[in-house]
Amino acid sequence: MLKTYLKVMKALSDRNRVRIIKMLQRREMCVCEMQAALELSQPSVSKHLKILEEAGLVESRKDGLWVNYRLPDKADSPYAAHMHSVLAGWLNDDPEIKRIVRLAGGLDRCEISGSCSPARRKGTVAVAKQEA
Repeated sequence: MLKTYLKVMKALSDRNRVRIIKMLQRREMCVCEMQAALELSQPSVSKHLKILEEAGLVESRKDGLWVNYRLPDKADSPYAAHMHSVLAGWLNDDPEIKRIVRLAGGLDRCEISGSCSPARRKGTVAVAKQEA
C-alpha cells in the first residue's frame, strides 16, 4: 500500500502533471491538444501521461487514430480516488490553471494536426499561442 501511495504522490509532485489533471477535469483530450495547451514537446507530454497512468490517475482509450486521455470513472487505488476529489476543489482560482483550463476547452485536434476531414473539424482554436 505504501508503494501505491508514493506512486500517486510522486505523480502529482510535478507542475505539468497537475496541469494535465486540471485540464482533464474539464474534458477528455489527446496528446496533441495537451501539447498545444502546455507548450511542451510530444515526448514530454507522453512521459507525463505514462507516469499519471501508472499511478492510476488517468486512463486512455483508443479512438481510431487517436488515443484519448481522461480521468478514470473509478480510480484503481483509494489514494488516486482521494486525490482526484481533493484536486477538483484545489487551484481553481490560480491564474495559470484558469488560463490553461480555459484554453484546453477550445483546442481541437483536427485544427492542431490538420489530419481530419473538413466535416470533422470544429473550427476552434488551433494553437495555444493564439489565446495567450
